[in-house]
Amino acid sequence: MPRPVWKGHISFGLVNVPITLYSAEQKTGLKFNLLDSRDQARVRYERVNEVTGEEVPWNQIVKGYEYEDGNYVLLEDEDFQQAAVEATQTVEIEGFVDEAEISSLYYEKPYYLVPQGKGEKGYVLLRETLRSMKKVGIARVVIRTRQYMAALLVHGDALVLNLLRFTQELRDPGNFDLPTGSLKDYNVSARELDMAEKLIRAMGMEWEPDQFHDEYREALLDWIQKKVRTGETTAPAEEEAPPETTEPVDIMELLRASVEQRE
Repeated sequence: MPRPVWKGHISFGLVNVPITLYSAEQKTGLKFNLLDSRDQARVRYERVNEVTGEEVPWNQIVKGYEYEDGNYVLLEDEDFQQAAVEATQTVEIEGFVDEAEISSLYYEKPYYLVPQGKGEKGYVLLRETLRSMKKVGIARVVIRTRQYMAALLVHGDALVLNLLRFTQELRDPGNFDLPTGSLKDYNVSARELDMAEKLIRAMGMEWEPDQFHDEYREALLDWIQKKVRTGETTAPAEEEAPPETTEPVDIMELLRASVEQRE
């Protein structure tokens, strides 16, 4: 069972639902240590006092805000909570929007909300109402000293709180050299568009996330295990990058061949 982030409640209107917040993520990446290539000894990070040069133990480290050059205000956990005592343990719903209104660019990190005590009835009521109306709650929440905008949505039997990025955290696509204009501006013919649509229809599939997995991680782990078994120390030969070409590409022919492969 994962550790809870905090216990609090969902608040919408005058309704309060007691819940516990759990991270919905679990990291599966491979962990690597930094080693000295000369003797394979571990290279460790140290917390060093910049004045004395001595290592500082964790229990002596505090957070400090530099309000002017060289001068700090020291902050404890209680200070962060004092800024907004109620907000630190409340999913405060501001309103509800249609699911389709939120761009996928805004979604950042999911959390499961689990009902506590006698909160099951309110939990189920909110969950099923959101489900039937295809709505998402837009909320404010404080997690680990930072306030977030978040979306409260339904996933199976769970209410999920998905943290959202603020608009200022997203780069403006106008900063990039993206193709604009109509199909005609890029010499895309009606036949090519029709063939592309046929290919997309031919490649239609059901969304089954369980069929996808981290193939790179698996291949890397297999390679590491092979090195352990055989004692190999040489790296695999690097694959040559395909040569760049400036020759014109017959998109129509590629589309037609792709469709034929799917038929």
